[in-house]
Amino acid sequence: MAINSTTPQAAGADSNLLIAKDLTVYVPGPQPIELVKSISFSVGQERVALVGESGSGKSMTARALMGLLPSPCQMQASQLTLGGQDLTRLKEREWNPLRGNRIAMVMQDPKHALNPAQPIGKQVEEPLRLHGRFSRSERKEQRLDMLNAVGLPNPAQLSKLYPHQLSGGMGQRVMLAIALINRPQWLVADEPTSALDYEMREQVLKLIERLVDERNMGLVLISHDLQQVSQYTEQVMVMYKGQIVDRLASSQLAQATHPYTHTLWSCRPSKATRGEMLPVLDRALLARLSGEEGQP
Repeated sequence: MAINSTTPQAAGADSNLLIAKDLTVYVPGPQPIELVKSISFSVGQERVALVGESGSGKSMTARALMGLLPSPCQMQASQLTLGGQDLTRLKEREWNPLRGNRIAMVMQDPKHALNPAQPIGKQVEEPLRLHGRFSRSERKEQRLDMLNAVGLPNPAQLSKLYPHQLSGGMGQRVMLAIALINRPQWLVADEPTSALDYEMREQVLKLIERLVDERNMGLVLISHDLQQVSQYTEQVMVMYKGQIVDRLASSQLAQATHPYTHTLWSCRPSKATRGEMLPVLDRALLARLSGEEGQP
């Protein structure tokens, strides 16, 4: 199973695993505020989703995996390893070789993630300049190949454009090209289609699915859309108030028995439910199940 916090790993298996045990993200102070509460999981060369409503801790978990927590947030874990390398002791300069080289991230909105002052070609080539030793002609060849791989037309011409000259879907494909050009082992995609219309969402998710499979990568897809998750991932971790409350195969979402997962799946609007009241989460029941009843 892709998600596992209890089964010991075989010797040598860590080389292909992203492992978190008792991962906590908190805001320090006299009474620390925990945003992610002692979660555990492992991800190999498979497609895993992290789902939940806004504020459940999904993006904070993703940023912890990348060493990109915003100030003043801090992280602690009994284990956080990437291919056997301990991430809990890394300083900032030690994180830099990992990002883009072994693990890469696609952000939510290309309008904010891409540099408006640089042409697309320079931004796609940047990971090659930072993490490798390539000649100018080699960088150009890899850049054109990568832009072509993500389905962008006329890569040579597009390389001269600036982000504001691209559509949202094209910008998201450029960000995917930047993330994958160094062939990392894992991709973290944080709501990669939230700024796109429905048709473009499907295109981008199919593209991510294909490239991840072709390159034998691990994928952590952050999403609140269970319909997407059921189609494009293999396993699901469901978060609520900073905790993982459910784990199951994506194909089993429609049969989920946990009340939170069941409600998330059932409250999806559709033609069949038009004019009907959608299910509402019984948060008092969930508080009892998670042991939060009576807490401030």
